[in-house]
Amino acid sequence: MVDKIIFIINPVSGKKKKKNIPVLIKKTFDNEDEYKIVYTSFAGEATIIAKKYLNKGYKKFIAIGGDGTVNEVASAIVDTDAILGILPLGSGNGLARHLKIPLKLQKGLNIIKKGNHKKIDYGEINDHKFFCTTGVGFDAHVGHVFSKLEKRGFSNYIRTTVSEFRRYQPKRYEISMNGTTIMRDAFLITFANASQYGNNAHIAPKAIINDGKLEIAIMRSFPLITAPGIGARLFLKNIDKSNYLETYRCKSIVVKRNSPDVIHYDGEPGKMGEVLYIKIVPKGLNVFVN
Repeated sequence: MVDKIIFIINPVSGKKKKKNIPVLIKKTFDNEDEYKIVYTSFAGEATIIAKKYLNKGYKKFIAIGGDGTVNEVASAIVDTDAILGILPLGSGNGLARHLKIPLKLQKGLNIIKKGNHKKIDYGEINDHKFFCTTGVGFDAHVGHVFSKLEKRGFSNYIRTTVSEFRRYQPKRYEISMNGTTIMRDAFLITFANASQYGNNAHIAPKAIINDGKLEIAIMRSFPLITAPGIGARLFLKNIDKSNYLETYRCKSIVVKRNSPDVIHYDGEPGKMGEVLYIKIVPKGLNVFVN
């Protein structure tokens, strides 16, 4: 018996046109009884759809969209024998890039058809799952502001980042991990399962996605004049060498802050309370890989 496939398409993610996707799927999987294609119409629906088809016995769940869509689909099938496939059509595509999944649709479909897969870790921050990164501070603040803009895209994200940098102030955090507690006035703190935010911006270059550990990157405030160098380090995969960044590795961590504030998980904005519980769940997700 052939395992059935559900393709879950977010029609509004990224800038790429999606009208040819059903044609490519039909070309790759010639037995139309083998698969079903569903489109989402609101945030969070991909999780609802994935749970519905998991209960129907589907085994292969293909997220077609950005990291937010991937997060929604993956969150529904963790800790099962179902397998996640990714056809990356978002702005950042962090998990796909980390796993070296091609950005071209046909190549991604070929990987799914071939069937190779592996187990990876996933993380949890309070009641939310994440697969790339989660965090607090400046990147979460920018994500929150960016989510309210009508126009998306990488160039608009950069413009938002530059404009918000001038007014953002570091915040105080109490961080407990590995049996010790430290206090930091941090510009941002990232908890990384994968190495990058997306767009090949690597905040945790040494992160390994199936080692049962989180990489913690704590960045202190830095002068505006050094910002281009900091940005370059992200793309050169050596941000961990910066004097403004300290890194740790752990399985779980508790962060306390003075008041509820914004967070991000896999690039999606959210808001949580003063206390954040973050942990890694080892090898809880099956993913198609090359």
